[in-house]
Amino acid sequence: MVRILGIDPGLRFTGWGIIDAHDNFFSYVASGVMATNSKDSVPKRLCVLALGLEKLIGIYQPSEAAVEETYVNQNGAATLKLGYARGVAMLIPAQKNIMVYEYGAKTVKQAVVGTGAATKKQVSIMIQRLLPGVKIPKADAADALALSICHAHHRISQIHVNKGTIMA
Repeated sequence: MVRILGIDPGLRFTGWGIIDAHDNFFSYVASGVMATNSKDSVPKRLCVLALGLEKLIGIYQPSEAAVEETYVNQNGAATLKLGYARGVAMLIPAQKNIMVYEYGAKTVKQAVVGTGAATKKQVSIMIQRLLPGVKIPKADAADALALSICHAHHRISQIHVNKGTIMA
């Protein structure tokens, strides 16, 4: 069994979701959203995210983390701020010796729904099927759980590939 922390980084809202994965079986552990005050300075907001992630890691003890890759949009300032939050989302687990993996949005949707063009609603519905009884507080938490599930699927594939390589 492996405990996976999914992180959907954002400077305003950072979603997080934790699952336990054993082969193709997943169980929901926890999820939520960390919010920062948009009136605070960027460094203060990054500290809020860092402290929140440190607390989550301390409580839930994940062994691996999955973070969404940055997409570039037309607003350079917004992309840069997203990059700051993403840096924190990768740094804090890495400082705790947790392996961090990165996945693009299309890869996550493909792994969870079966198509890279899935809508947020389709992703949310599939998460509720894969994790019965889960209550998703916000879309950011759903995205974070989707990252956890995506990593669990990719992890299984990688283990099978490695086993095949070792046996060959």
